[in-house]
Amino acid sequence: MKQPLFWYRPFENSWRDKLLAPLGKLYASGTARRLSKTTGYRPRMPVICVGNINIGGTGKTPTAIALIQLLQGMGRKPALLSRGYGGKLEGPVLIDPNGHSSSEVGDEPMLLAAFAPCIVAKDRAAGARFAETLDIDVLILDDGFQNPSVAKDLSIVVVDAALGFGNGRVIPAGPLREPLHVGLIRADMVISVGSSAAQEQFTKAWGHAVGVPRLEGELTVLQMGMDFSGLRCLAFAGIGHPEKFFETLKSQEVELVKTVALADHQPLSEALMRRLEFDAATLGAQLITTEKDAVRLPSAFRQKVLTLPVRLEIKDATVLVEALKSAGID
Repeated sequence: MKQPLFWYRPFENSWRDKLLAPLGKLYASGTARRLSKTTGYRPRMPVICVGNINIGGTGKTPTAIALIQLLQGMGRKPALLSRGYGGKLEGPVLIDPNGHSSSEVGDEPMLLAAFAPCIVAKDRAAGARFAETLDIDVLILDDGFQNPSVAKDLSIVVVDAALGFGNGRVIPAGPLREPLHVGLIRADMVISVGSSAAQEQFTKAWGHAVGVPRLEGELTVLQMGMDFSGLRCLAFAGIGHPEKFFETLKSQEVELVKTVALADHQPLSEALMRRLEFDAATLGAQLITTEKDAVRLPSAFRQKVLTLPVRLEIKDATVLVEALKSAGID
């Protein structure tokens, strides 16, 4: 789904907002009913939820990776539980990074499985029970903030600092899955992801509405011995907000001769990749994409496409560590 531009015009009461607001109320009511019906299964290990109130790319996957690495540094053995959006397997199944494909388990779980054990289950409670059979001691619930089937010990809401909560309205009138004040009641912490300028912008627009501790995080590029400066590239991305990836490339002084914004999670077929390869060759450019897109590449293109790896740097991780301790993780 391509997100409408009017979603991100803060507090603008346009005719679209007013026309779609009643549908937003219906959507919000549906979310509220779902949340009220189920008593979540409580597994034997602490559960940390990394989710969002917005739909689409907020920085949730880099946040999950940062959390995994923080927990591992604390001597814990985390695993992830995902519903495997875009994948065909019902689960519960433990992802084999060498045996499964993104079409089976979804692109985000496939990427996360490179950092810690990752379970895919359409039924999250069944996935949590399956997790109890593994040698793990913390379960990270990926994108389960509006799913009540597993009890949570710590809930982290991730938001893009530059985009904020858009116009503050619920789908389809805006980008929110539920009213902001309703969602934040269940949150223990908000992590806003973006540059210093974006963080200031978020504070001005939304600081008054965030009544829980807020951490600031920024995505930084892992150089890994690769200098992208001056590299002539054709960049493509099928993430929530592809333009953010393109801006990151520009910050690395990449020469972008063409950008291709695909739909979020769009399959990278052989035909599509051959077309992109032809366009890149015509322009004398190198193909480059995101880590999340890279796991969807056909095998014939995995050595042909560069990946730009990014990691989330949290400004004051001690606040997060203290929150983990309060949730029984130390």
